[in-house]
Order: sequence, then C-alpha cells, then structure tokens
Amino acid sequence: MAKKGERNFIAFVCSVCKSQNYISEKNKTNTPDKITVKKFCKKCRKVTDHKETTKLK
Repeated sequence: MAKKGERNFIAFVCSVCKSQNYISEKNKTNTPDKITVKKFCKKCRKVTDHKETTKLK
C-alpha cells in the first residue's frame, strides 16, 4: 500500500468576494509554496484568482 503522509486537503478562496469555492489535495514536499490559480467564481460569475488556504468549512 502507498503512503499518504504528506498530502493535505486545501481550499481555494476567491480573491474578490472571499468565498470558498474549490477543494483539492496537495503534496507538501513537491509544492511547499502557496498556490494561486485562475478559476470561475460562482458568486462573482467571472474568472478570478483563487488563492490556497488551509481552512476548510
């Protein structure tokens, strides 16, 4: 069986309206920095930057 020790759940928060829209997993050893991606925000109804946060609701 494979180890899953270094993978953590992260949430992506819209930089405009601060709503949490997406949840994903990340490997801490390969990508130690925070991730910023362009995603579609349902509340803003446009593509905005989403930043990584560790708070999950």
